[in-house]
Amino acid sequence: MAVEDRQQRDVTSVAPPQRSNADPQRAGAVPSVTPFRSFEQPSAPRPPSATYAALDLGTNNCRLLIARPAQHGFRVVDAFSRIVRLGEGLAASSRLADAAMDRAVEALKICRGKMANRGVTRARLVTTEACRAATNGLEFIRRVAAEAELALEVIDQRTEAALAVSGCAALTDPAAESVIVFDIGGGSTEIVWLGGRSEARDPAARIREWASLPIGVVTVAERYGGIEVSRELFERMVDDCAQALAPFAKKAAGAKDSRSFHLLGTSGTVTTVAGIHLDLPRYDRREVDGLWMHQRDILTVIDRLIEMDYAARAANACIGRERADLVLAGCAIFEAIRRAFPSERVRIADRGLREGILLRMMHEDRAWWRRK
Repeated sequence: MAVEDRQQRDVTSVAPPQRSNADPQRAGAVPSVTPFRSFEQPSAPRPPSATYAALDLGTNNCRLLIARPAQHGFRVVDAFSRIVRLGEGLAASSRLADAAMDRAVEALKICRGKMANRGVTRARLVTTEACRAATNGLEFIRRVAAEAELALEVIDQRTEAALAVSGCAALTDPAAESVIVFDIGGGSTEIVWLGGRSEARDPAARIREWASLPIGVVTVAERYGGIEVSRELFERMVDDCAQALAPFAKKAAGAKDSRSFHLLGTSGTVTTVAGIHLDLPRYDRREVDGLWMHQRDILTVIDRLIEMDYAARAANACIGRERADLVLAGCAIFEAIRRAFPSERVRIADRGLREGILLRMMHEDRAWWRRK
């Protein structure tokens, strides 16, 4: 998807899904949940005008969300998203490339300017798999501190999974006793077996099993190529991803036998699939976030993508030139998860790690208590 499209998606206020089986929520706010309890101790209460920022620098994207507390969660006041491909070539060299670091630093400078302009009073700036895996990850963190004047925090895999779950758990079916939640990233895929809402209010407390798989859209595309993808090559991708998924699938095998079981996906891959399914002329998160997709819908989209050549994928408004070589790699991961955990229903979330970070900070600051 083009950068401008992704930015337009993010600056729209985060609103609850207006579809069947969605929880009743106030329009324009992300549902309030009790986020994962870990990290530093809660800070002192902030004034009502507090403005929060969550930044996620991943293997492929740099994404910022700035928000203020609202009665039922928070309202987005500004956002930014740019594809930087920080992990480009990482699998082969074990190092972050100079050009990739340059792109990321420039994006981070824009984020710093947005935070300053919006008067952000508390922020959490995290980076994930690329910096975890790179031998020069610490060197890059120091460069960001010197040039962009931002202190990035390298979070571990468990933390990443728990925050992503906290950010999208409100979209699980209230009747579901088990849900498989997955976040397909650039360098890794976080996957969680989540118990039903009756088990605990805190989504992180309902995590039964979790794993961080060493497969992402960038790593799979670099291994197999993403320009020309035949059906045979796609199936090889799926088989490779299935092998990486197998240990978790064995541990979480009981999930699919639970009442009202379904999948919940949060990533650029699943939101792209949803946008193509809806034939959107331009990506619109209000149409995608909270959408229920059925098995036949997903298979139809994947078949369409395999039949497209690279130019057709690049021309699609929900993919764009910057993702055209990555989308089928993401679909291969998606398909491996669907085959391991068969479900007629998949819910699509255009929310996740950043939303989880924001909710946790606001919870620590007792932001909603002060608004009563």
